[in-house]
Amino acid sequence: MRIEIDTDVCIGAGQCVMTAPTVFTQDDDGLSEVLPGMGDGGGSALVREAGRACPVGAISILPDGSDGG
Repeated sequence: MRIEIDTDVCIGAGQCVMTAPTVFTQDDDGLSEVLPGMGDGGGSALVREAGRACPVGAISILPDGSDGG
């Protein structure tokens, strides 16, 4: 899998960070980002739940090899 965050959509609610803190963090502006080396989710079972928890749908969980569309 591959994780993408649309920072134009993200409002910095932090639900992803609270759900999967080993995968997501927030930058200096409060917007979500994937931690270094965790672009594939790092095997965390909570990545998909974090994507669903985003109130504005800014997180996409894509299969390996997907170009995001």
